[in-house]
Amino acid sequence: MRDADCDVIVIGSGFGGSVAALRLSEKGHRVVVLEQGLRVDSGAIAEASRDVTKLVWAPRLRMHGYFAAHIFKHVAVLGGVGVGGGSLVYAAVLIRPSRAFFEDAAWSGRGLAFERELTPFYDEAERMLGVTETPTYGRMDAHLRATAHEMGVGATFGPTPNGIYFGDPGVVKRDPFFGGDGPERRGCTLCGGCITGCAVGAKNSLDKNYLHLAQRHGAEIRPQRAVTHVERVEGGYRVHVVDALSRSPVAPLRAPRVVLAAGVLGTLEILFRSRDGAKTLPDVSPQLGRLVRTNSEAIVGILANDSSVDLSAEGATISSHFYPNSSTHITQNRVSAAAASMRFQLGPLIDERRPKLRAARALASLARHPRRMAAAFRAKSWHRRITMLTVMQYDDNGVAFQWRRGLGKLGGGLRSATLGERQAPSYLPIANEAARAFARVSGGEPMNLLTESVANLATTAHVLGGCAIASRPEEGVIDESHQVFGYPGLYVVDGAAIPANLGVNPSLSITAFAERAMSRIPPRTP
Repeated sequence: MRDADCDVIVIGSGFGGSVAALRLSEKGHRVVVLEQGLRVDSGAIAEASRDVTKLVWAPRLRMHGYFAAHIFKHVAVLGGVGVGGGSLVYAAVLIRPSRAFFEDAAWSGRGLAFERELTPFYDEAERMLGVTETPTYGRMDAHLRATAHEMGVGATFGPTPNGIYFGDPGVVKRDPFFGGDGPERRGCTLCGGCITGCAVGAKNSLDKNYLHLAQRHGAEIRPQRAVTHVERVEGGYRVHVVDALSRSPVAPLRAPRVVLAAGVLGTLEILFRSRDGAKTLPDVSPQLGRLVRTNSEAIVGILANDSSVDLSAEGATISSHFYPNSSTHITQNRVSAAAASMRFQLGPLIDERRPKLRAARALASLARHPRRMAAAFRAKSWHRRITMLTVMQYDDNGVAFQWRRGLGKLGGGLRSATLGERQAPSYLPIANEAARAFARVSGGEPMNLLTESVANLATTAHVLGGCAIASRPEEGVIDESHQVFGYPGLYVVDGAAIPANLGVNPSLSITAFAERAMSRIPPRTP
């Protein structure tokens, strides 16, 4: 390609983009990574752990942190923004999905032997991300174990596999993962603050493995660069870029290959705008955004009645889990001081499948017991007393995303749409059952998210799909090599490529899928 700025442009630096950056730079390709967020150091993370305005990414409100929340009509999506993407705010849980995921109708029977093919790439992803079984066992873990026994599935309880350097607490050691090629690491101090960033430096976020090594191989990372759309040109693609804070145009880049790894919402927005707005990729499959997964997820909370209890500093954010049935996975979550504003999102626990009736009952309960809710909102040491349970399922459901047109060819944005009977749930009966069981064994008050009970919003930090792998464009957006149908050299390697609910935290799977996809791209020829 004449006048190419590089060989590969990688859009996004999360679990997919970081793999692409390393593996392609290792093969001699000149790689540029565009990341809309900023570089995040331990000082910024320490500030964010105390001040939510330093944590949140909302440039229009002049907040330049690294945690983003996107609220749509049918779903709320949480994620990370910055060099390292979602790894900055994920809970470092790295679990392989069960066979049920690979047998899902979304791709079973299409001749795609992904379970067998992906096994060595899962192995490599675990090595790169430093997976180890959490060695801690605190009171919150004991409560979760008792909950599993209370629900009759005690044998499924165990410690989570985490991407954390536990080492000696607070002690700095030479790189323990890559023979000295990685950065120095400090041992985990069990502060429980993984999801608001790791100021200690113990969490194996992507800036400490894939991205660190990619830069050693020559990859260039450009933060504060947001991509508006991708244009097909002779010999490759032109990527149009703006400054993520000022929104002023930046010189576009040209390359024969482009890897889209901007997170599900970012990748969908770029492809929608390229197809329907700028019309620079007019032949992208009509399946774009048709089915986006939430991992069939619900979140419940339990506030300890004992105001003196401190559950927050006894381990990683997530250190234990269990399976209440064959399709459901539950983890506990510690909460940092920066997330204390979550107290205003929790309300009474309501059992009701019908959304309008559930909302009415939740509001009625708030009206009948105002003092109880006011006491919960004002609770002393709230973040030390709260346990959040994340409940995920393999069940087949999701939401749709469409393009809402705005002013000009680059205006507009994503909007969610219902899928009828396949709509992603905002209510999981098993989640409420687990919350009540946890409350009984620990002595606490079980609660639902008001966004779920009152607003009927599915809430997820594990959004998937929208550009699913398929055999042909009538069924999905990308082929089994992760190339967009009709656009050779244009790849999707983030969570948008995954065609079914994983039922567990998705970071390891996204990494393994990306490893497989990048293994198929040949080395650069001289």
